[in-house]
Amino acid sequence: MAREKDADRSVRGKSAQPGTEDKGPTRAVVVVPVLTRQPRGDDEKNRPRLTRSADARRDEAVGLARAINLDPIHTAVVTVNDPRPATLLGSGKVAEFAEIVKEGHAELVIVDHPLTPVQQRNLEKELNAKVLDRTGLILEIFGERARTKEGTLQVELAHLNYQKGRLVRSWTHLERQRGGAGFLGGPGETQIESDRRQLQEKIIKLKHELETVRRTRDLHRAKRKKVPFPVVAIVGYTNAGKSTLFNRLTGADVLAEDMLFATLDPTLRRVRLPHGTPIILSDTVGFISDLPTHLIAAFRATLEEVVEADLVIHLRDISDPDTAAQAEDVERILADLGVDAGDTKRVIEVWNKIDQLDEGNRNRLLADSADGNKAPPIAISAITGEGIDALKAIIETRMSGELESLTVTIEPAQFGLVDWLYRNGDVVSRTDNEDGSVTISLQATQIAREEIESRLLRKNNG
Repeated sequence: MAREKDADRSVRGKSAQPGTEDKGPTRAVVVVPVLTRQPRGDDEKNRPRLTRSADARRDEAVGLARAINLDPIHTAVVTVNDPRPATLLGSGKVAEFAEIVKEGHAELVIVDHPLTPVQQRNLEKELNAKVLDRTGLILEIFGERARTKEGTLQVELAHLNYQKGRLVRSWTHLERQRGGAGFLGGPGETQIESDRRQLQEKIIKLKHELETVRRTRDLHRAKRKKVPFPVVAIVGYTNAGKSTLFNRLTGADVLAEDMLFATLDPTLRRVRLPHGTPIILSDTVGFISDLPTHLIAAFRATLEEVVEADLVIHLRDISDPDTAAQAEDVERILADLGVDAGDTKRVIEVWNKIDQLDEGNRNRLLADSADGNKAPPIAISAITGEGIDALKAIIETRMSGELESLTVTIEPAQFGLVDWLYRNGDVVSRTDNEDGSVTISLQATQIAREEIESRLLRKNNG
C-alpha cells in the first residue's frame, strides 16, 4: 500500500503540482476557540494578563490566513467551556464544521489555538481536511517570507522542532522495517522511529549552520563596535508599521505592506540624525501573541540585534482597539530576551498611525498616558511624517546628549573643521573676521561638543 504524504505538506496559496491546473487560493475555514478560563497573570508584575477581544482575534486569524493567500470562506468564534483532550472542541461543533467544510469544498481548517498532535490528527479525521493550528500557520507564513539564508535556516529549524511531535500517520506508515537479510534480520526500527531520527539529525545540522551564522553576525557586530555607531532597534507587534518607519528614517525601500509579517529578515541601515549623530537602525521581525517558544529560540540570532541595541523603539499601532494587549505581548517577549520595557533610558515608546485618530481621541490618549514617573510616548505617523522630527530629536538626545550652544573661532590653518561643524552641528551664525579667522555660533550635542573641543585642541597642539 502506498504511504501517505507528509502531514506537513505545503498549504500556501495556490496549487502548484505538475500537470494540474491552477485552482486559485486554497479555500479555508477559520475557527477561533475562546477558552472561558481566565489567562494566567504576570507573576513578576502581579497583574492580570490583558484579554484580546474575540473580534480582534478573529480579524487577526483571518489576516494570518490571507498573508499566505488563503481564501477564508467561513470564520467562526467558538466559546469553549470544557476543552476536550481529543479534539479541543465539542463533538457538536466538530460535526458542524465538518458540514461547513464539505459544503464549501474547503481543503484546510485553521484553528487559532495551539493543538496537540492527537487533537490535530483527530480533527483531520473528523473534518476530512488538513488542519493547521496557530503555530503551524505562523510557520507557514515565515517559511514563505524568509529571503536570506539565515532566515530560511531559522524557519526550517523551527518547523522541524514543531514536526517532531507530529509524526502521526496511517498505520501502514508505522510498520517496522526489516533489518538484515532473510530470516536472520531483526524486526528493525519502526518507520516513525526512523523519521524521528532523521529529523533529529537535520535539527543538529541546522543548529550547527545557525551557529556559524551567529558567529558571523557577532563578527559584524564587533566591527561595528570598533567604529562606535550606536544601534537603534525597532520592535513592535506585527503590522504596527515598523518597516514604514524604517523607510521614513532611512530612505530605504524595505517591503512595507498592510499585512501581518510583511517583513521577516532583519535589515540594518546607517542613518545620520539632524545634528550629525550617526546610528545603525535595525528593522526586526514583528512580534505576535502566543508566539511559540521554540520559534523565539530559532530566531534568537536575529533577535540578538534587539538584545545588543543601545536604544529600542517600541512601536505601537495606537489606532488598533487592542493596542494595550499587543503592547503587553511585546513587553513579555522583550522580557524573555532580557530587555526591560520599563527602562525609559533604553526603551522609547512610540505611538504610530496617529493620523488615523481624530483630535479628540489623540488628546484623550495622550492625557491618559501622562505619568510623572516616565517619559510620555511619542505620537507619530510613519506614513505622513507627522512627529518624525520630534522622534529623531529624542533619539539623538538619548544617543549624544542634550543640545548645547557654543561659539568657536577657527583660525585659517584650521579651516578643515568648518565643513565638519556644518555637518555635525546646527550653525546659528558665522562671522568672517579681518584676520582671516571665522567665528561660528552653533548648537551641537554633548558628544559633538566634546569632539569639537578635542579637534581644536589637536590642531592647536599640532
